Amino acid sequence: MSRTDKTKPLWVRHAEHDPRPVHDHRHGPCDLPPRPTREAPETRCRWEHPGMLLFGHTCCAGCNARACVKERQDMVRAANRKERYAGRREARRLATALHPGCRGVVGGGR
Repeated sequence: MSRTDKTKPLWVRHAEHDPRPVHDHRHGPCDLPPRPTREAPETRCRWEHPGMLLFGHTCCAGCNARACVKERQDMVRAANRKERYAGRREARRLATALHPGCRGVVGGGR
């Protein structure tokens, strides 16, 4: 979490961290506002209270158990690897398109 996340107003953090809708359809159809607002709306359906950020888990305050952290690191590592390999494939494709006779490593190699 960056240092600026701690200093943002609560309603801004609430809007950025994917709040959940709270529905009340007992007295009519859904009138949920399209996005969270700074003021509390005068509607039956509303977005969860911004104070839930302080007690619930958000993307910045996820599970800090060792197993969760390890799992998250493995997922990030795999995603980074896929992106890195895709970048290399694209570079190879571009290099062979620009230099069709060149076979081997472009840029000097090892």
